[in-house]
Amino acid sequence: MDIDYYKTLGVSADATPAEIKKAYRKLALKYHPDRNPGDQEAEEQFKIATEAYEVLGDLEKRKIYDRYGVAGLRDSGYNGPGGYDDIFSSFSDIFGDLFGFSGRSGGRRGQGPIPGNDLRYDLSISFMEAVHGVQKEVEISKGETCWTCEGSGLRPGHQPETCRTCNGMGQVLHAQGPFRIQTTCPHCQGQGRVITEPCQDCQGQGLVQRSKKVTLKIPAGVDSGARMRLRGEGEGGRRGGPSGDLYVIIHVQPHEFFQREGSNIFCSIPISFTQAALGCSLEVPTIHGPQKLTIPAGTQPGRHLTLKEQGVPKLRGGGRGDMICEIRVVIPSKLTKQQKQLLRDFSKTEEGAADRDGKGEGFLKKFFHL
Repeated sequence: MDIDYYKTLGVSADATPAEIKKAYRKLALKYHPDRNPGDQEAEEQFKIATEAYEVLGDLEKRKIYDRYGVAGLRDSGYNGPGGYDDIFSSFSDIFGDLFGFSGRSGGRRGQGPIPGNDLRYDLSISFMEAVHGVQKEVEISKGETCWTCEGSGLRPGHQPETCRTCNGMGQVLHAQGPFRIQTTCPHCQGQGRVITEPCQDCQGQGLVQRSKKVTLKIPAGVDSGARMRLRGEGEGGRRGGPSGDLYVIIHVQPHEFFQREGSNIFCSIPISFTQAALGCSLEVPTIHGPQKLTIPAGTQPGRHLTLKEQGVPKLRGGGRGDMICEIRVVIPSKLTKQQKQLLRDFSKTEEGAADRDGKGEGFLKKFFHL
């Protein structure tokens, strides 16, 4: 189900970060499980509000949501904030303010490896590149694991110190009224240790910003919305954690002549009315090159003629789709005297045939005399 996060928080689509934060705090207090023990509906409202804030409170997530909706967020690897027991460590800025201390969101518990974040890249390719496949080289900017400190954030030869605020636990407990909330330590951001001698190359972050060229092999038959996953090409990990993945979202540009539905190609073929009446053989363009198309005598406008296996390669199962040609009969707007006379002569023979078939002027007279 697509969720309207702005409506969930009760803010407008152009709301400022401060307005979004204020709206979320109000809902968090209203629906907090400690204030609503055993109320499943309140717990669900709390989770939905938290998910809305996690998306709208993050600049990158908000951009993806505004452009692609919830489906785009799922494609980028985001699956929501999880259970409410894990929410507090992710929003110590919100819950910290409620209890009179400040903190920073995004803290992680423990002192183990930290996996890198997944990244998203939107790639636009031409219609023919999607049909036949293509190799693309793209450049992405990302945080890579610092080579000097190997992602630890420490200056080589030094060790981190135990955080004095949480005594190395990474969490602090706060109580006020009905609330007893364990939140991420605002001093060490949940790590339990603090870096007093940071690495000079990454300034203690464990990551350095670099640009990297990545080669993408896009298979034949790919379509808009397709997602390619490149393992390990996301943001680098820290403290020995694995790198994240890179998700490439494909956007196919439209073609001026061909349209696509699945593995089939559709196009409109213009012919003259004499070609339609008498039949003919034409050379028509396809995505695989020119092909012969037989126009049967008496072909009517709008008729569909099929060129087998002249469509798009199928990603699964092999083979190709078909090319469906819709016949469009072009009526000339200007005729020579000779052409007009020939048509008049033809019309005389046509009228007799039409009367015999019950489709000409005689048919109309019979109809109105009924």
